[in-house]
Amino acid sequence: MENLAQYGDWAYLIGAVLFILTLRGLSSPTSAVMGNRYGMAGMTLAVITTFFVASSPNVALIISAMLIGAGIGIYRARTVPMTQMPETVALMHSLVGLAAVLIAVAAVLHADADAFYKAMHGNTLSRFELFVGCFVGAITFTASVIAWGKLSAKLAAKPLKGAWVKPVQATLFLAMLGFGAHYFVTDSLSSFFVMTAIALVFGYFWIAPIGGGDMPVVVSLLNSLSGWAAAGIGFTLGNSMLIIAGSLVGSSGAILSYIMCKAMNRSLLNVLFGGFGADAGAGADAGDGKEKNYKAGSPDDAAFLMTNADSVVIVPGYGLAQARAQNAVKELANALKEKGVTVRYAIHPVAGRMPGHMNVLLAEADVPYEDVKEMDEINSDFPSTDVVLVIGANDVVNPAAKDNPSSPIYGMPILEAHRARTVMVIKRSMATGYAGLDNDLFYLDKTMMVFGDAKKVLEDMVKAVTGGGH
Repeated sequence: MENLAQYGDWAYLIGAVLFILTLRGLSSPTSAVMGNRYGMAGMTLAVITTFFVASSPNVALIISAMLIGAGIGIYRARTVPMTQMPETVALMHSLVGLAAVLIAVAAVLHADADAFYKAMHGNTLSRFELFVGCFVGAITFTASVIAWGKLSAKLAAKPLKGAWVKPVQATLFLAMLGFGAHYFVTDSLSSFFVMTAIALVFGYFWIAPIGGGDMPVVVSLLNSLSGWAAAGIGFTLGNSMLIIAGSLVGSSGAILSYIMCKAMNRSLLNVLFGGFGADAGAGADAGDGKEKNYKAGSPDDAAFLMTNADSVVIVPGYGLAQARAQNAVKELANALKEKGVTVRYAIHPVAGRMPGHMNVLLAEADVPYEDVKEMDEINSDFPSTDVVLVIGANDVVNPAAKDNPSSPIYGMPILEAHRARTVMVIKRSMATGYAGLDNDLFYLDKTMMVFGDAKKVLEDMVKAVTGGGH
């Protein structure tokens, strides 16, 4: 074992390279499976190596905890519906934050009982690592739990409002830093625990005022914070592999958050401390108070129009996931292709409730990757598209983002479905989307609304296209 321990750093280096290859693989749907395999190989190598480099590990306790955690994880991965994937991801982030807090607390409490922790506790740099790692982990834990509650509808999705909110946020944040700095300078345990408690409360007041329309960015940012929390754990434990892995997750999550904000034409600070999700209720199409007219049609009407089209673009939204209709939409696309219709899918970067939600959904139904187009790829094709079929999407196709300066989402890049020759929208009702905004697309002369459960409507369309219907 001693000989193996000497090669621990080399094993960690190999693991780090595998994690980098993981991120590279996950950058494309076609290489994502291999990317996941690299990640699993890297993590397996890291775990095995840690057993040999750790100082007197309690192997039985560690393996027992790993088996319990693996059992819960495997069960959840196999049973979680696609509609619950965003909140599941948020809940996973919370566990990383909680782990960072518990390890930091353990390091502080055992400073006098263990030589390793005692040496660390007496080191100024180590106290700074504990200070930062603990409050980042605490914020990540509470914020992720609140995001989980909002996404799972166990907590109200509506944002916490009031002129008092921002002063409370600022006060909590400054108090957290103040007690943390006092701990750093004086080594006061009381200040450390007060800082941790304030960080937990701040996590709530940070996420609670953010509206549902901004949740994809929040999930991405929490992914980044969980990575930095893991890196903090690495510093606390003196584990280089954990530092590298956490830094990779933290930096990649930060980059993804930037990309998501760019797709919404907003800054990260605007999303976190004043996004449109918080003001949607006030700005959501007050208009002139007049009732708007829209046209409604049946699945048979929609099928007739698509069958006689040369090109169809399908725009999936969260409603598709909610109805678990990904297989039905693939059947419709295949039926149309057999009729000689060109069918493609248009994906907005913030569609759904988490980054890449729609891509994962379509991949689950084995939709060909080459048929799935990102916003920048397909926007120029909408004017020459015969029919656009919008399924359960709202804000990402709202023309107000381009032509209504008073709209809360003005300036946000959208899928320009309104430029197609004909638009069809599958929705349960005329209710607003997750951000609480009405959509002018639904009232255009070229638009036909098809009301009902997305899966049932799509199945009826398939029957009508293939001649197996009425």
